Amino acid sequence: MQEIGYDDDVDLDLCQAIEKITGEKLADGDVDDVFDVILMWWRSDDDDLIDGLVDAQVTLKEGGVVWLLTPKANRPGHISPAEISEAAPTAGMHVTSTTSAAEDWAGFRLVGKKNYS
Repeated sequence: MQEIGYDDDVDLDLCQAIEKITGEKLADGDVDDVFDVILMWWRSDDDDLIDGLVDAQVTLKEGGVVWLLTPKANRPGHISPAEISEAAPTAGMHVTSTTSAAEDWAGFRLVGKKNYS
């Protein structure tokens, strides 16, 4: 699993839980490999979301999943679900589910348009 957008505001407990479950450390965003899952931390003041999603797919295995994590509503950096739903198809992806990923972070599961599983 590759982690993109790491900064000092990420939920370290979530990262550690993922590493414990998978038994592997999260790979940095600059690792040039192919991954089944991309964990993408994204905030409203980051670069363009569409560009970020397109870039994330460069290292995403065919049939892989992007978990887009954004600050929850009323928190600094929040991105509206509507904005994500609009950006995903333009980037060649589709939102399949959402979750409360951590206390301050919402998670959006995105897959390629041809992979709705």
